[in-house]
Amino acid sequence: MIYLFLSILASSIIFLVFKLFNRFQVNTFQAIVVNYIIACASGFTAYSQPVNWTGLATYSWLTGTVFLGVLFIVIFNLMAITTQRSGLSVVSVATKMSMVIPIAFGLIYYRENAATLKIVGILAALIAVYLVSVKKQDSSKPTKKNLVFPILVFLGSGIIDTSIKFLEDSFVAEKDVPLFSAMIFATAFILGVAVLIFQLIKGSQKIQLKNILGGIALGVPNYFSIYFLVRALRHPSLESSTVFTLNNVGIVMVATLIGILFFKEKLSAKNWIGIGFAILSIILIATIQ
Repeated sequence: MIYLFLSILASSIIFLVFKLFNRFQVNTFQAIVVNYIIACASGFTAYSQPVNWTGLATYSWLTGTVFLGVLFIVIFNLMAITTQRSGLSVVSVATKMSMVIPIAFGLIYYRENAATLKIVGILAALIAVYLVSVKKQDSSKPTKKNLVFPILVFLGSGIIDTSIKFLEDSFVAEKDVPLFSAMIFATAFILGVAVLIFQLIKGSQKIQLKNILGGIALGVPNYFSIYFLVRALRHPSLESSTVFTLNNVGIVMVATLIGILFFKEKLSAKNWIGIGFAILSIILIATIQ
């Protein structure tokens, strides 16, 4: 459970950093690119053995990390488009509701426990993330024309989580978890920096120190959010459907608390009802573990 708690904490710190980006007008794309190299470096630093660069191609999970790195960049850009066209709440809901994909994968592919209490807990969690994610000040809704973008964010986010579970379970050795995480971010960085260079040549981007500092602040918790999630998924007493449910609900709860304490955010009646459902889901799912 400690790894699950640490993953939730790291993911919640990411939320805090993104909120500070708005306050200090940090260029999110530049910060994201820098964040990937910092997260990659964190993984290589945490790896207990010397990295065999020439032998990297022999790892069976390498192709999977390239696939995930590409998805990281693609989904980030889709999230940006969705935010611009449909609002922040739509992005938040699409991202969090995507947990149904890895949960369903765990229940069907790994034949995980589908006890009644667990299913009720998962449904309560889905209701919770929806109600807590919908903010009163963001009343924009996706039009039929723009509906494809939140759908792609939903599918992409779910595929990322499902792929991480499948790869770590089928191909990644215990000692290689830091290296596995680092290579995902390395691919994302290479693609991200290629796009950034293109934008710099066009003149649509300008490097600023605050964007670099923002990326450094984001990179470390971003790495550990993946690292601890993989560790939690590898725990013998925790099923992936349980991990993804509690992880998403936990992030929503802690992020909401951060918003109240540090940014004086006001919660609507829907948000409070969502928190109630979140607490209920945690109790129900924890009961059967």
